[in-house]
Amino acid sequence: MRIKLLTTIAAVAALAAAWPAAAQAPGGPTGSEPMDIEADELETLQSQCVLIWRGRAEALQAGARLRADVMTAHLEKKSGGGAGEGGNCGNVQTVEAKGTVYYVSAQGDRARGDTAFYDAANNTVTMTGDVVAVQGKNVLRGSRMVWNTKTGEGRMQGQATGRNKSGRVRGVFYPDQDNARSAKR
Repeated sequence: MRIKLLTTIAAVAALAAAWPAAAQAPGGPTGSEPMDIEADELETLQSQCVLIWRGRAEALQAGARLRADVMTAHLEKKSGGGAGEGGNCGNVQTVEAKGTVYYVSAQGDRARGDTAFYDAANNTVTMTGDVVAVQGKNVLRGSRMVWNTKTGEGRMQGQATGRNKSGRVRGVFYPDQDNARSAKR
């Protein structure tokens, strides 16, 4: 049982390290930082290399926080190794977070949505539903946000297109105070 728990901690640690603000920010979480995870229930499907945290799941690492109703990590299946010892599961391939997904970076940047999906092979996080991303006072809203955790590049989409349509992507951005003062001079 102890081996399975260590595998679980490594899987969720990789998830937290993958979220964009953490991946880009100096001093942000890394896979080597300790992870504190709690939920109402943990299910380990060792033969399938799947870990499922249910019931107000929360992962904390180096000042970053990820919450969701359910977090499911899919690990790579390795050949060999004892199935009962956790030796047949490797690194995280994908992580799904469902139901009231909420992320806060160590720097205070926030993102929320209904679902989130992390794909390790492509270094992408896709958040869907009522997506809101906040950095300082700046706010960006849409229905689908995809970003690359390595490059920082991303895309926000809305439910509608066309002028004056409800459900389009919307952003409210405030000028940097130093830039605003320089522009007044």
